[in-house]
Amino acid sequence: MRLNRDLERIKSRKIETDAGIEQSVRGILADVRANGDKAVRNYAATLDGFTGADLLVSEEEIKAAIHAVGEDFLRLLQRARENICEYHANQIEKSWSMMQDNGVMLGQIVRPLRRVALYVPGGTASYPSSVLMNAIPAVMAGVKDIVIFTPVKADGKVADTILAAAATSGVHTIYKIGGAHAIAAAAYGTESIPKVDKITGPGNAYVATAKRMVYGEVDIDMVAGPSEVLIVADHTADPKYIAADLLSQAEHDVLASSILVTTSEALIAQTEAELDRQLAYLGRAEIARRSLEDYGAAILVNTLDEAFAISNEVAPEHLEILTESPIEQLPKVQNAGSIFLGAYSPEPLGDYMSGTNHVLPTGGTARFYSPLGVYDFVKYSAYSYYPKEVLAEYKDDVVTFAELEGLDAHANSIKVRFER
Repeated sequence: MRLNRDLERIKSRKIETDAGIEQSVRGILADVRANGDKAVRNYAATLDGFTGADLLVSEEEIKAAIHAVGEDFLRLLQRARENICEYHANQIEKSWSMMQDNGVMLGQIVRPLRRVALYVPGGTASYPSSVLMNAIPAVMAGVKDIVIFTPVKADGKVADTILAAAATSGVHTIYKIGGAHAIAAAAYGTESIPKVDKITGPGNAYVATAKRMVYGEVDIDMVAGPSEVLIVADHTADPKYIAADLLSQAEHDVLASSILVTTSEALIAQTEAELDRQLAYLGRAEIARRSLEDYGAAILVNTLDEAFAISNEVAPEHLEILTESPIEQLPKVQNAGSIFLGAYSPEPLGDYMSGTNHVLPTGGTARFYSPLGVYDFVKYSAYSYYPKEVLAEYKDDVVTFAELEGLDAHANSIKVRFER
C-alpha cells in the first residue's frame, strides 16, 4: 500500500467532540452530582445492563481471578511490575529545606494525593498493562487510597486479567462502574463512593469528555486521543521492522496515526511492500489498513536534522529512532512522549515490559505534557520562616511593591508589625 505523502493533512487532524456526546455527558454529570448512588445505578442498568446489588468487586472475586489466570500470567505481571517499579523509583521526590545564615528557613513539602481513581476500560478489550501503568506510580508516590472504576456487562464480571493486574499492583478497591457516570461518581462523590482528588486512565469518547468537564473539580492526567507513532529512519533501517512497528499502532484504531520520516527513498518503497505483506495475516487488518490510508504517511527528507525538525513539530506520542547511531541522535529530540532507540527497542516493549510508562501525551501535546509518572500523584507545598529582624530588612521594599499594585491592605500587613 502507498503511504500518504501529505504530512500537513496528518498534522491538521482534529478529533472534535461530538455535540451530542457533550450534551449527553453534561446531563449525566449533573444527574450523578444531584442524585448520587441512585443515578449511578440507573446508568449502570440502562447503559451497561448491570443491575447487581454490589457495585464493589469482592475479595472472593479477586482471589478467583488470580487462580483463573494461572502462574504463567502472574509471572508476566510480576516481571512487568518489577521493571515499572525500577524505572519509576527514579521519579520519587523528597521534601527539602534550606537554612540561611540570617535565620530564614525556606522549603518545599512533597505529599501524596489523598485518594485517586484509575479508570480501566472494559467491554471487548481488556488491558491489564494499563492497570499496572496507572496503579504502580500512584502506589510508589505513597497514595493510600487507590480505587479502580471499570464497566461490566449484565453478568457483573470484571475480566480476570484486570483483577489479577490490580492485585499485583496493590489495588483491591474496584467498582463495577464505567462510562461518564463513573467519572462523575469519582469527581463528585456519592453516598457510597468517596470523592477523589485525581482521575487517570484512558476511556472512550464519553469518558474523555467527562474527564475534561470535571477538570477543576478534580485533577486529571490528560485528555488522551488516538494512538500515534513517528519513526525516524535512515538507509540502515530494516523495512520489515518499520512496517511491523507502523502496524502495531495502526491496529489500535482507525484514527491512529503512523508516520515514517526517512532519508532513504528506497526504504519507503520497501516499507510499503512490507505493509502489504504483513497486513495479510493480521487479525485487525481492516482497522490497520484504514488507519494507514487515512492517517499514515511517509516523508522523504534530505538529512536527519530535517527529519528531527519534522518530528519535533509533530511531537509524537511514540518516537522510534531507527538509524545507524540512534543514541547519538537523542539530543535532537525536543518533543516526544516516549522515545525508542534502535532496532531492538520497539514501541510495544514500552507498552508492556521495559518499565517506562505507556500513558503518554497524544495529538501534539508532548510539546507541554509528560508521560504519566510518580510526580502525577503528589502535590507540593512551599513554606517560609522569617525572623523579625530579617523582615525589617525587606519591609520597605514589600510595602513599596504592594502600594505600587494598589493593595494597601497588603502594605499594611507589613507596616503593623513595626508600629510602636
